Amino acid sequence: FDETLRVDMMPLYGRFLPMLPDEAAILDAGCGSGRDALCFARRSHRVTAFDATPSLVSLAERHLGQLVQCLRFQDVNWHNQFDGIWACASLLHVPAAELAGVMRRLRNALRPRGILYAFCKYGKGEREHRGRRFTDLDEPGLAALLEQTRGLEERDTWITSVLRPGRESERWLNTLLRRTAPPAPRAVTPAPAYRPGSP
Repeated sequence: FDETLRVDMMPLYGRFLPMLPDEAAILDAGCGSGRDALCFARRSHRVTAFDATPSLVSLAERHLGQLVQCLRFQDVNWHNQFDGIWACASLLHVPAAELAGVMRRLRNALRPRGILYAFCKYGKGEREHRGRRFTDLDEPGLAALLEQTRGLEERDTWITSVLRPGRESERWLNTLLRRTAPPAPRAVTPAPAYRPGSP
């Protein structure tokens, strides 16, 4: 935990935040200690945060000085509420079979043209590590996931090494996705008014 607080996140913030409006509504999805949410709040953004681990929720509340929700990704139920969603090293805790459904929930939480940033361990499918299961993602996996999700377009994807000292060999998939605007409603041509005696 202490190591994550010392990680320099500015290169990643610099890719995400410029795509958002001033004083954006941001959801920190799987916020952990609240490190990133605090940074966004200090930049005058309006931050909502959640995590599924009660101890981390308490820690994040102390850091942020605001309510943090204890919530699983599978229970996210916001609609058209956020300009940006930040999911940094958190989606890897979602089982592969449930990931498309979770992505649809995150898509729905975004406003049209809102931005979702995801930071996932680079790899393919599920793996077990120290008794826990993780879901990794590579470029083909991301493409398949977006095909299942619909309504999210890929704006940028890149690979980085891990940001924590001593773990530089680990690779991570970064992606910025934009919620596509819903199609404009079709113009309906009104039927001609009926006049008595007309054929």
